[in-house]
Amino acid sequence: MDEQHIIALRGADIYQEDNLVLSQVNLEAGPGQMLYLVGRVGSGKSSLIKTLTAELPLRTGEGAVCGFSLRGINRKQVPMLRRRIGVVFQDFQLLTDRNVTDNLLFVLRATGWRDKEAMKRRIAEVLDLVELRYKEYKMPHQLSGGEQQRVVIARALLNNPEVILADEPTGNLDAESSDGIMQILHAIAASGKAVLMATHNVALMRRFPGITYKCERGRLTLLDEQVAEIDFGSLMEL
Repeated sequence: MDEQHIIALRGADIYQEDNLVLSQVNLEAGPGQMLYLVGRVGSGKSSLIKTLTAELPLRTGEGAVCGFSLRGINRKQVPMLRRRIGVVFQDFQLLTDRNVTDNLLFVLRATGWRDKEAMKRRIAEVLDLVELRYKEYKMPHQLSGGEQQRVVIARALLNNPEVILADEPTGNLDAESSDGIMQILHAIAASGKAVLMATHNVALMRRFPGITYKCERGRLTLLDEQVAEIDFGSLMEL
């Protein structure tokens, strides 16, 4: 695998347990790129993302993420790989009994941070990036859905990852909140990270263009045209 790509899959077969869901996958993502992953429910989008985090094993083909080979990656390497990946979920997965700061502190402590002042500074930095600096003491239930998702993005950024993997991050949000989340994700990509986002939201893809891959009939296809030029009628059924 060459060093210019943060993500590189070549001839990779993607399995969910013993079921082959995508075959001969070729996917590349470099610094500063915004990529979309589209496809029907069950077409393999989430399985592909789980393969990139080594939650699902890569059995055939080549794969590398952030310099780690996915083929035969050992257990000791998996936590190191995941520290270089930020994951954003649709359903937030925040600790409901802790405020924003404590949610972020939990992740820092779990990933080896010990310096209290350094942790305080890093939390302030990521909350600034998602425009939530003055809500650090709010509990999750005191935040809107869009604000909770901003906390999730802040959490994903804590260890300064090279890539953000976002699985339907706007799926539970209204249009205004979704726009705000997309602005943040595009800003993250513009800062030099790779962002790969699984989505069904055609309107957002039209407003925030990127490189688009489609999961369909067991294959991953790079759509040749820029997203603004795609026949979105063909995606409305997704």
